Amino acid sequence: MNLALLTALISLQPGPGEVAHTFVYEADRDFKEVAVSGQFNNWSATANRMTKAADGRRWSATVNLQPGTYQYKFVRDGEWIADPKGKDIADGNGNTNSLLILVPEDYKKLPGKAGDSVITETAVVYKKEVPFLNFDNGKLTFKIRVRAGDIGLIELRTGGKNLKMNRVGGDELVDYYEASMPWDKKAKVDYQFALIDGYTVRTLGPKGLTEHDRNNLYQLDPMTYKPFEVPAWVEKSVFYQIFPDRFDNGSTANDPKNKTPWTEVPTYSNRYGGDAAGLKRRMGYLQRLGVNAMYINPVMTAPSNHRYDPVDFYNIDPEFASNEEFVELTKTMDAGGIKVVLDQIFDHVGITFPPFVDVLKNQQKSEYKDWFFIKEYPVEVRPNPPYVGWWGTEYMPKVNLANPGVQKYLMESVDFWMARAKLSGWRLDVANEVPDWFWQAFRKKVKGIDPNAWIVGEVWYDANPWLKGDQWDASMNYPFRDTCINFLATQKTTPTEFVNGLMKVHQLYAPQVSRNQLNLLSSHDTPRFITEAGGDRKRAALAAVVQFTWPGAPSVYYGEELGMEGAKDPDNRRGMRWDLTTPQNEILSLYTKLTHLRTNSDLLATGEPVALTQFDAKGVASYGRTHGGDFAVVVLNRGRTQFEGDIQLPANQSGKEFVDALTGLRMKADARAKLRVVLSPVSALIGLNASNTHIKLVSDANAAAQKMVSIKEPLP
Repeated sequence: MNLALLTALISLQPGPGEVAHTFVYEADRDFKEVAVSGQFNNWSATANRMTKAADGRRWSATVNLQPGTYQYKFVRDGEWIADPKGKDIADGNGNTNSLLILVPEDYKKLPGKAGDSVITETAVVYKKEVPFLNFDNGKLTFKIRVRAGDIGLIELRTGGKNLKMNRVGGDELVDYYEASMPWDKKAKVDYQFALIDGYTVRTLGPKGLTEHDRNNLYQLDPMTYKPFEVPAWVEKSVFYQIFPDRFDNGSTANDPKNKTPWTEVPTYSNRYGGDAAGLKRRMGYLQRLGVNAMYINPVMTAPSNHRYDPVDFYNIDPEFASNEEFVELTKTMDAGGIKVVLDQIFDHVGITFPPFVDVLKNQQKSEYKDWFFIKEYPVEVRPNPPYVGWWGTEYMPKVNLANPGVQKYLMESVDFWMARAKLSGWRLDVANEVPDWFWQAFRKKVKGIDPNAWIVGEVWYDANPWLKGDQWDASMNYPFRDTCINFLATQKTTPTEFVNGLMKVHQLYAPQVSRNQLNLLSSHDTPRFITEAGGDRKRAALAAVVQFTWPGAPSVYYGEELGMEGAKDPDNRRGMRWDLTTPQNEILSLYTKLTHLRTNSDLLATGEPVALTQFDAKGVASYGRTHGGDFAVVVLNRGRTQFEGDIQLPANQSGKEFVDALTGLRMKADARAKLRVVLSPVSALIGLNASNTHIKLVSDANAAAQKMVSIKEPLP
């Protein structure tokens, strides 16, 4: 058999634990090309092209996938549609995807019941990498995945000790178990996992899953093991996201030629004139609000108002600032206690990018033709372009990162800006669509300049593939947003489902990763949370409480603290409503209080989350945070009636007194560690241990909130 054909046939075979799933699309008319795109191929419109049947209507593609859940769509001649015969799921951005739940074949044959002496071996997964092996805060943590409800007891065996592993998360298909031990980063560690179910005992080690074998041991060598470390400053930060053109116009000298009035409805093309001078003018506002970090959308020269189509990576868009003005802005912000994280695109460019212009002019003779993915000549800008564009759009040609010239241009731009501006990190646009090897090189570049620089990637789902210590430090935590949307905005889930969902998102990652995830409720790519909640300011306030009391760095989308509304892009990019900075704005007061609480509390910034008592019938959810000897209890009542009930706290909180950070009310747990709470309809409490430190913290946060609403901000 031909070697190339044999290799192709082998590549089509499912790998270990994979299932060959065939996607089918029944078309109602003729199409030139149909593909299936989803979380399994980073939403590529070309990676899994479908084959057309003889009838010209039935398209199919077989993809080898690990069992689990996946969102997907079909792409037909550039048009993205959900599977007409699939199960719909909201994508968190006002659109609909299709949901695939892929069950392993042996799940259908084996019972999956604890105590029956049968272990579903294909479900057992452990890897010597994050998040299965992790070092954080002086502890080594080991995690293993097994089939849901399948095993009676799992032990971590190391150093002559058998440590019981506890379930820390999972879903309808799998459970995750975890155990931790102190480690001085010096001693070698030998370990294995024992899976005990009825009369069956299996040991998992480098030999795989074997009959009981105490010599089947993994080894951890401190000389070669490198823990995944993230910048420590992030978990104690509150970010403020700014869409530059819409925050404030501080200088008329650089106004766009056809400037749109500030209060006019936004479109995909208009510019309002927001600039660096306006941002600098509002630094006092940001400081009073209490934010200490800023994530700013792109500012490089670009033809669009969003600037996600850059045409010059070495010059700031003159309608925002000069290079010198931008550098000064970053230094001023940093000196004022606000770190700057810059948004940048390393996947595609705009059509006036000089190398692309050269291709349009010189076609096959252009020295830059290999900078792009040219499908055919002549190259011209048109729908269904003869080159690969981001999501098929002709206005954003993708760059060929494998080209040495492209690599040099992009990597040297990182050197250029980090040498001049005071940047504390990078937000990476459409980061899941960029090859891993590029991000590995990018990390070495950035960390080589500043080890404390933060790298956060944009991905809308589980970001584990990029969060193993060799690429990013964190991701934009859209799954966190989805969980809050479902419970508080659309109210589709119960309190139990809500807290379980939060815990599931938290357990996706190593603890230090979860603590520095960018937790958002709204962004420039989504409808604003308050709009998702039907304009209900009280439910939006509850979401803010969750955002500021859950692990991860809160990210406030500009104007969210004012109660600004906005539907899908571009409506979510309205001009900042400075007229809403009034003493009557209760949301502004709440956000100021929450921000000061969060940035000054080790408990809220670093504490581990704990699920507490849920009252599904009444719409009341609760969880805690624990750090050292401190404890916080958060209770949310989304119901329309007053709630009174007992929250069961951990046993070590019996008799402890708490102060509600939102109202100042004192509460005390009884001898059984039950805390009686009374909550008005659609309200929340944040109970902190009533230590002198926390009492002062609450007092200071209230004072900051009062000061904030007492100052009227000028209009742009």
